[in-house]
Amino acid sequence: MAARQRAVTALPAIMQALRKEAPPRHHTALPSLRRAFSLYDQINIIDNVPEDQLRFQEFDDIGFKVNGVKYEGSLLCVGNLLMSWTPKKFSEITAESLSIFKTVRPIPEILIIGCGKYIQPVNPELRSFIRSTGMKLEAVDSRNAASTYNILNEEGRVVAAALLPFGVTS
Repeated sequence: MAARQRAVTALPAIMQALRKEAPPRHHTALPSLRRAFSLYDQINIIDNVPEDQLRFQEFDDIGFKVNGVKYEGSLLCVGNLLMSWTPKKFSEITAESLSIFKTVRPIPEILIIGCGKYIQPVNPELRSFIRSTGMKLEAVDSRNAASTYNILNEEGRVVAAALLPFGVTS
């Protein structure tokens, strides 16, 4: 009992000594991701893009700017071919709206779906159709879809993108 009493009385002194020996904590704020991305967006790593290669340059709520030309509405890109695309919202993306991939050769290695402002889950039937064509699928927001398309296309890979305008929310 006496040993326990000594431990209880010594505990505050031990805690105080440990606090004095602990290294001081420095709180450094991490840069926000928004700031990091906005700085990254200003950097152009690849300047010499061939004229016949598609490159998304800007986007807004109603469309995209590709190779200096403003397009309104949804776009479908296969390799370096660009076409208007009928879906106006994510729920309108179906196997039928992507039926061009039954005949396109060479088959793109990946289809990037730009879902609009927010990422949406792809329904199993559509996912199954895309797999049946031999492509992989990536569904992201339209901003990241356009950026990913640019990078993969600049690498010379056969890639496809189905993009809804960024203003689409469902």
